[in-house]
Amino acid sequence: MHNIHIAGTGIWFPDEKISNEELVNSYNSYVDLFNDKNHSKIQEGLLDSMEYSSVEFVEKASGIKSRHVIDKEGILDINRMMPRVDNEHEDRLSIHAKAGLEAAAKAMKQASVISSDIDAVIVGTSHAARNYPAVAIEIQNELGIKGYAYDMLVGCSSTTFAINNAFSDIASGLANTILVINPEISTPFVNFTERDKHFIFGDGCAASVIQKNSSSEKSFKILDRKLHTQFSNNIRSNYSYLNRAAIDSKPNDDLLFNQNGRSVFKEVCPLVAQLISSQLKSNDIDPQDIAKFWLHQANGKMIRLIASKILDTDDFDPEIIPMPIKKFGNLASVGSLFAFNLNNDLSAGQKGVICSFGAGYSVCSIIVEKT
Repeated sequence: MHNIHIAGTGIWFPDEKISNEELVNSYNSYVDLFNDKNHSKIQEGLLDSMEYSSVEFVEKASGIKSRHVIDKEGILDINRMMPRVDNEHEDRLSIHAKAGLEAAAKAMKQASVISSDIDAVIVGTSHAARNYPAVAIEIQNELGIKGYAYDMLVGCSSTTFAINNAFSDIASGLANTILVINPEISTPFVNFTERDKHFIFGDGCAASVIQKNSSSEKSFKILDRKLHTQFSNNIRSNYSYLNRAAIDSKPNDDLLFNQNGRSVFKEVCPLVAQLISSQLKSNDIDPQDIAKFWLHQANGKMIRLIASKILDTDDFDPEIIPMPIKKFGNLASVGSLFAFNLNNDLSAGQKGVICSFGAGYSVCSIIVEKT
């Protein structure tokens, strides 16, 4: 048996916050601007008019009430409708590295480790800052960590997949302590002019220290990991370095985050519920004995439906499914670890499930036990 733990975690999120009211007011002003500008084409039937959004629609569709973002002014500017960011440049830290270092400091403090204790850095994210050099190596360099580092992407499962990789590296003898960092700077990739998408994402980052034989007071032993992928185009991004050379050019809107929300809901919920249920069964754990389900924060309805399928009832204590999505929005792969970090006050011996899922489709579920 491997004695490998999540020894500590830390989270970072921007100071700036956008309420649903602010976001909807900005969007609806953009709608007025668009409809006025294109009045003639709309009248001639050449273009569809845009429809208003509403706070009621946003909260019913997602359960989100607000989100923290890297640039509030740019997102709410109806002549811009996207955050303002600096390009990647060799003379300054990347935005992913900055966020990662903030979260890493908290995780390392909680785990009672310093840079010289760490053997490797893994960065897992849905949205890569660049192709190379790896952000993980950038962070490794800033922290003065020896050993190795690498980036990985598995859509909205990147956080738990990265923790799984850290576990595997430790179990194989490559390392004893690994720093996992999951920066999710999602808002630059969102089309804030689309009614069904403009409210979904926020920005944030989490970090975790995965360690063999941890003695941290906040330590959770990793009991089991289960991973599954199957191909689907229902959550997709076509953004790539190939775009500049493509002979069949596409508008920017087609290159950004796109999803078929109804199909995702219909297909992913039973997939995740079945995977977690079978994992618990194979470990001889009754679902009722799980103290917390720290699930991917994609959508409030999805979280509740998945929990109800696993527990085989709609009548369960909502406290077992923490939903930071209400405050932070969808944080891509890092939502499940935000849920864990903010709601893990368990007693020794209590068990929980950390599960993230998304594009791919991809799912990674991790059973942990408080030590």
